[in-house]
Amino acid sequence: MCEHDKHSIALTPEATPAGSRRRRIWDLTHECHCPVIGVCIPLTTLRRIVNKAMNGQAIAEDYEIHVGAIAECGRRNRLSEAIQQELEQRYARTIQEFRGAKTVEAVTRLWLAAIDKGDVAGAFWAALTHPRCDADLQDGLCRDMHMLQHQAGASVRIDIARYNALVEQNKLLTRELGRVQERHKRALAEKTREIEKQNTQLIQLRAESIGKDSSIHFLSCDIAALKAEIPELETRQRLQKKIEQMAERQAETENQVRELKLKLAEASKAAADIQEQAATEQSRQQPEEKVYPITLHLKQKTVLCVGGRSGNVPTYRDLIERIGGRFAHHDGGLEDNQSLLDASLAAADLVICQTGCISHTAYWRVKDFCKRTGKRCVFVENPSVSSLARGLEQFGSEGEDVQAKVTT
Repeated sequence: MCEHDKHSIALTPEATPAGSRRRRIWDLTHECHCPVIGVCIPLTTLRRIVNKAMNGQAIAEDYEIHVGAIAECGRRNRLSEAIQQELEQRYARTIQEFRGAKTVEAVTRLWLAAIDKGDVAGAFWAALTHPRCDADLQDGLCRDMHMLQHQAGASVRIDIARYNALVEQNKLLTRELGRVQERHKRALAEKTREIEKQNTQLIQLRAESIGKDSSIHFLSCDIAALKAEIPELETRQRLQKKIEQMAERQAETENQVRELKLKLAEASKAAADIQEQAATEQSRQQPEEKVYPITLHLKQKTVLCVGGRSGNVPTYRDLIERIGGRFAHHDGGLEDNQSLLDASLAAADLVICQTGCISHTAYWRVKDFCKRTGKRCVFVENPSVSSLARGLEQFGSEGEDVQAKVTT
């Protein structure tokens, strides 16, 4: 309502009704009954009042009930009295607020304040039945209520459109909520299964833990009993610790020995290289050594030559193959792996060990192997070809000593 409509009610003092008695609904004019019945009483409440007054169930439509109630309010009867009682009870607080108004202007101000607040139903009934409500104020109240109803109708239509949009949106959200709830249910069921599985595993682990604790307790008791039965257990344990410490020290010592052997092998190899270089230079300066004549025939026996100069190996091979043997060579641990020496010794029929060009370990290994197995072996001090030839002559007689020494 605009400000012009608000002030359409005359505020000038005129002749006002005398007395303090409030008017009843049947005291109002006919044009007041329609807004009072339509605005101040909800339709469901009006139908209930009509059914009670008629001692039955009204089968008329809402509009017919509204029109019939307006017609009955023109005079005092059972229905109008029931409507009057309902209005007095429903708006008792608002009626009490309007009792403080002693003039038309005061009633008008209360009415305008109610319009500003948007709560006009109770204020309309309280102002319309107020003892100071004259004809002009009554007309102003009806005009204002008429305009408010128009505005309310427009608002209702807007609200209906908004309501329909909200209904559609609510349907979409409801479907989405249903899908979310379904996913939530599935996730919750899956989590529940996982929790049950974990609880089962937890129970099993607890049972295993209890069993282990029991076993530990029993074993501790057994150990205590054994300690009590075994005399001098602590002394034995101390000795066992000392043995373990000595074993660790022995392992460290063996590691040091292996390292020293490796260093010795490297030094021996370096010394052999130096000797070989010196021998090569000497052979260049001296005339070629004469090949010692051999009348022996080896008959495809394998001759293992351990040691010797690497530069003379082809000559060793040629000499042995020339008298019908098969040549095999091992450098005596300088370059070849000593672990291959046993295999070479086992495969050989005859062994010639050139002691001047092998390591001490290889020397003792060859000597020990031939002594254990009875394999024929000749130890040659000089790594020359002629010494090798003289060593081969040692194999000429089967009855001779199997281990001989050839010197030059």
